[in-house]
Amino acid sequence: MKIVEYDDSLAAEFRDINLEWISSMFRVEAVDLEVLEHPRERIIDAGGAILFVATDELGIVGACALMPAHPTGAFELTKMGVRESARGLKAGEFLLRAVIQRAMCLRADPLFLLTNARCEAAVHLYEKLGFHHDQAIMDFYGAEYERCNVAMRYRPGMEVL
Repeated sequence: MKIVEYDDSLAAEFRDINLEWISSMFRVEAVDLEVLEHPRERIIDAGGAILFVATDELGIVGACALMPAHPTGAFELTKMGVRESARGLKAGEFLLRAVIQRAMCLRADPLFLLTNARCEAAVHLYEKLGFHHDQAIMDFYGAEYERCNVAMRYRPGMEVL
């Protein structure tokens, strides 16, 4: 597996990977479409990053974004998805580790994510790699998505080994 940096030629991959997983479990919301249809403007030009994971056999199989959330240095880990065809390859874990590393380079403080408890495998992965449930994050950022009922903050050094 390898990490691939965003460029505009990958915008459709970013959109399609995320629409695949969101629509399989939830209703796609207006806020989803705004970000997925305008990744350069909403993420890259705002100071964020989008990373992809690729395999030699399958090509691009996953995507994840770091989106600046507040002028004080907060970043949201968002729009993380892995294609159904790549499930079980640990592509999500590989990608998440790279995104966390990038967030640390960007001095993300806090690094947080918003999700739903129905995404059990994802929540477990986030916990494994150092994210913890955080009510303050829920209170401040959680209303952005109707489906959000889990908010987590990254705590360096708190990974489950």
